[in-house]
Amino acid sequence: MQKLNFQLYNFRFKNSENKVSIFDEIRKKFIILTPEEWVRQHVVQFLMEEKKYPKSLINVEKVLKVNGLKKRYDVVVFKPDGSIFVLIECKAPEIKIAQATFDQIARYNMTLNAQFLMVTNGLNHYFCQMDYENEKYEFLRELPDFSSHL
Repeated sequence: MQKLNFQLYNFRFKNSENKVSIFDEIRKKFIILTPEEWVRQHVVQFLMEEKKYPKSLINVEKVLKVNGLKKRYDVVVFKPDGSIFVLIECKAPEIKIAQATFDQIARYNMTLNAQFLMVTNGLNHYFCQMDYENEKYEFLRELPDFSSHL
């Protein structure tokens, strides 16, 4: 797999039927290793190791309804009160982050109301803080550490 714009993390892999799988610490199972999954697993490690987000508050690949359609978010981080702190959209490294990606995460966020958004393809990372009062978002240099916003 391609080197991403994250620190190096230790992952567990296994081979079965000529397919490589990576262990997902959140879902507690091996997941087929696709380019997007490679990015998602780096994001999870980044959240836990760099930003000190508790593993128990991170959720991966769950279904949500957007305009009556079933969609799947990549990663969310909850606050202890159950509200959503961060919503993260992961793309494979070869997918260029474009307006359509921001539109997608904005549609998901209309349902989820996260405080922060992150969009990444593993190479480029974008972070935003939502301003619901003024119906806009502000780009940030980085995602806040978990303890700084509770």
